[in-house]
Amino acid sequence: MNITIRPLRESDLPAADIVYRLAFGTLAGLAVPIQYGGDTDYVRTRWAADPSAAFVADAEGKPVGSIFAAKWGSLALLGPLTVHPNVWDRAVGTSLLEPAMDLVKQWSPAHVGLHTVVHGAKHIALFRKFGFWPRCLIEIMSKPVQETELGPHKRLFSELSADGKPEALEACRQVTESLYKGLDLEREIRAVDAQDLGDTALLYDVGKLCGFAVCHWGPGTEAGSGRCYVKFGAVRKGPDSGKQFERLLEMCEVLAGARGNSKLVAGVNTARNRACRTMIERGFHTESVGVAMHKPYGPGYNRDDVYIIDDWR
Repeated sequence: MNITIRPLRESDLPAADIVYRLAFGTLAGLAVPIQYGGDTDYVRTRWAADPSAAFVADAEGKPVGSIFAAKWGSLALLGPLTVHPNVWDRAVGTSLLEPAMDLVKQWSPAHVGLHTVVHGAKHIALFRKFGFWPRCLIEIMSKPVQETELGPHKRLFSELSADGKPEALEACRQVTESLYKGLDLEREIRAVDAQDLGDTALLYDVGKLCGFAVCHWGPGTEAGSGRCYVKFGAVRKGPDSGKQFERLLEMCEVLAGARGNSKLVAGVNTARNRACRTMIERGFHTESVGVAMHKPYGPGYNRDDVYIIDDWR
C-alpha cells in the first residue's frame, strides 16, 4: 500500500473522523470501536481552528491516519495522532509526526507537549524517537452539576463587543504570561467563539481579570452532550491564586449548569498538586488517566504553584 502524507483538507474530515474513532475505540477495547467518543468532535474542531496545522496519511486516495498541532504561544501541542488499525505497525505514525514536528520547529516554541495513554508502550517509544519524554500523569476529572442560572455578575467572552474582545484577549494573555512566559490561549478562545463550541468564562477581581476558562459543551464539540469540558482554565499568579482558583471552578460549575449540562469535566497535570487537591476537595472524581510527554524534559508550567486546568489531549 502506497501511503503519502499531505495537508488535511476539509473533504477528508468525515474519513479522518472515522479513523480517529476506530483507532481509539480499538485501543480501548470497545465492542463497537466506531462508537468511541459518542457525539464529541475532535477532528473537525481542531482542523477548523488551524487548517495549516493538520496532516493526513493518504493510502491511494483514502485517509488512514491524521495528526493535529496547536500553538499556544510559547507552547506547542501535538494530537490527536490516530492511525487506522488496519495499518498499525507500518510506520504511519512516524510518517505523520515528521511534517508535524517540522511545522512545530518553524513556530520555535519554548516547550512542546502531548498526551498519550498510560498503557501505550508503543506510543511512548514512538514519541521518544522525536525527543519526547514521559514526565507526569494527567487526570481527567469530572463532577455532577445542578441546573442553575448564570446570573448577571458572570461575564462571558461571547457577550463582549467587537471592540471589547481584543482587550479581553490581551488580559487573558497577561494572566497566562504570569504563569509561563509567552503562553497565549488566543487561538482556543477565538476557536470556541468562531465555531460556537461553548464560551470563555472571564473571572474579575476589583475590575481586573484574574482568571478565565475556555469551555466546550454540547454535541459536535470536545465535550459532547450533557457535558461542559474545560479545555483550558487559569488564574493569575499571586498570593491569592488558590482562592481565585476556587472561584474559577465555581464559575465553571455555574456556567455548566446554566447551559443545561449535568457534568463538568476538566483535566489537570498531577505536578500541579495544589490545583489537583483543590479539585478533589470540590468533589471532582477521576474518569481516566494519561501521561504528559515533554520536549525538552522540563516542567514547563507544570509546577505546584501554578493553577491551570488542561490535559493536552
